[in-house]
Amino acid sequence: MDLRQLRYFLAVAKEKHFGRAAETLNIVQPALSMQIRALEEELGGALFHRSSRRVELTPAGKVLQVEAQRTLDQAEFARHSAERALRGETGSIRIGYAGNAIFSGRLMQDLRAFHQHFPDVEIVLQERGPQQQVEDILDGLLDIGYSPDHSALNCANLEVQRLGEWNMLIAVADNHPLTLEKTLTLDSLADQPLVLYDAHDEEEHLTVKLSQLLGSRLNVTHRTGSSLNVLAIAAAGLGVALVPEPLEQVHVPGLTYRHLDAPELTANLLMIARKEQSNPAVKTWLKQAGKG
Repeated sequence: MDLRQLRYFLAVAKEKHFGRAAETLNIVQPALSMQIRALEEELGGALFHRSSRRVELTPAGKVLQVEAQRTLDQAEFARHSAERALRGETGSIRIGYAGNAIFSGRLMQDLRAFHQHFPDVEIVLQERGPQQQVEDILDGLLDIGYSPDHSALNCANLEVQRLGEWNMLIAVADNHPLTLEKTLTLDSLADQPLVLYDAHDEEEHLTVKLSQLLGSRLNVTHRTGSSLNVLAIAAAGLGVALVPEPLEQVHVPGLTYRHLDAPELTANLLMIARKEQSNPAVKTWLKQAGKG
């Protein structure tokens, strides 16, 4: 018994006539009759009472009519579900993110747009440091990462898209002498105890640039994997934080921001994923977010 036989059976049950059922199925009547006989032989009894003018379901036929319709409906649902999954309209996506993805608004923008078009895809968000995102993506624990640039991204197995770039700000305790200036310069940072996000390792662009500009007067005293930790350390007066412009909207008691006149220093946000991608939902996310 296969799905085709069940469709043929239901057509005859509906039309109560082999000729009309054959017409609706667009097949010849002998072929239809042969399939119904084969089905009856397989099941071991008659499914229809036949007469010269019409056919009627037997009690067994009435039972099969209900179950056959249920089976075809489930088969159609399975087909439709598989097609949606292959188009990336269902499934799940695991996204790791660093602070700038939130404070810049880019992750929320991508989430809203994707959910509007694909509401049945489950999105799992996990805060991860930039270096950890790369490890988790390569290990298959994450699908997508939102991260600033850093040295671990120089990996042949990663796909990297640039999403945005911003100028840098200085975040300091509100009683710090630097707050007396409205705009600060690179010279203002010389010998200051700097607080950096831990994506900025010694090989990363920002650290390299600071080293070139400040030389021996570069003094990095704190690195942390949380944007809020960066701000908290600065607010406590333990250092001067170098942060992306989007963080200016974050209010922390005892903290103030000053603009930095240093266009050569910027922060960025990247979207990263494995190059070899088998998850259709992830492929759809990458395609849609890439347009943003």
